[in-house]
Amino acid sequence: MLTALAGAADYGAWPSVARFVLAALALAGLAWIVSFATERLGERLGPGLTGLLQSTLGNLPELLVVIFALQKGELLVAQTAIVGSVFANALLVLGLVIVVGARRSPDGVMRFSRRLPRDTATLMLLAAFIIVLAGVSYAAQDRASGHIEEISIIGAAALLIVYLTWVVPYVRADVRAARDRSAAAAAEVQAVGGDPDAEGEQPRLSLASTVALLALGGVGAAFTSDWFINALAPAVSQLGLSRAFAGLVIVAIAGNAVEHVVGVVLAWRGQADLAISVVKNSVAQIAAFLFPLLVLVSFALATTLTFSLAPVYIAAFLLTALALAQITGDGEAAEFEGWALVAFYVILAAIALYE
Repeated sequence: MLTALAGAADYGAWPSVARFVLAALALAGLAWIVSFATERLGERLGPGLTGLLQSTLGNLPELLVVIFALQKGELLVAQTAIVGSVFANALLVLGLVIVVGARRSPDGVMRFSRRLPRDTATLMLLAAFIIVLAGVSYAAQDRASGHIEEISIIGAAALLIVYLTWVVPYVRADVRAARDRSAAAAAEVQAVGGDPDAEGEQPRLSLASTVALLALGGVGAAFTSDWFINALAPAVSQLGLSRAFAGLVIVAIAGNAVEHVVGVVLAWRGQADLAISVVKNSVAQIAAFLFPLLVLVSFALATTLTFSLAPVYIAAFLLTALALAQITGDGEAAEFEGWALVAFYVILAAIALYE
């Protein structure tokens, strides 16, 4: 209902504030749909595959927003939107998930599988390596800086290859683990003389219905994000905000509304591995898949996207990668560590406000 109303407001050219509010509410409603469907899918699949699928659908708005921005020549908005999505997920969303998860834990420490956090930190550091070297070369105006587009193509291809060599075995291992858990659960039910098909032992939705809900939420979020961006420009102009702040904070938060709600809700329900998987898969996918993919795609658009960013965002990207490795690499996090991640994001947002 809200999505249809937001669409009507956009096509009917309603006042920008009304369009902005309706689109934001519609995004929140779609986020709840994806949250519910993700939890149902997690009852059938492992947390890794569930998080990957949800992140793919949740990151669809970022892909379209950046493509639209590049096609319209809005390079700054495109750059800040893509790196802002990394910061929003890795700092703000993950921080809130840790805070909620730690508070729900009896001993005040949220615990989760170590593999995904470590893998995400490695992928982030690889992306940071390319971004830092490209930025230093451009700032120094050395001989390589004249070939930043060629370097970005090579870096994008390298990132994509590494991401694919990681994600395929990761998904296969998660599928095998899910099958083992399912077989073990069925054996336990038979051992105690129960009915494996009894109500309460099966997911509340069929797999087809669950996937359909996820697809509906992802596609709806894509259209709604576009309507949100259409209303954003006049609203930002009226408020006197910078374009960097709009891309890095407002667009990133709106585009990641699904991950915000899903991750926090799952953490509140005590599903730590699934909550971390949703957020971490999104971070890894944006940094090591979506960003390089957009770099390659941009060569067919009006404006070219490279790995050369403003110095402040280069530093923030590297420090974010290091913070992820430090806080989540050991498979556990306390509440204050979650608040630390949120504080990192608030400081970065303050800098973007005055850019």
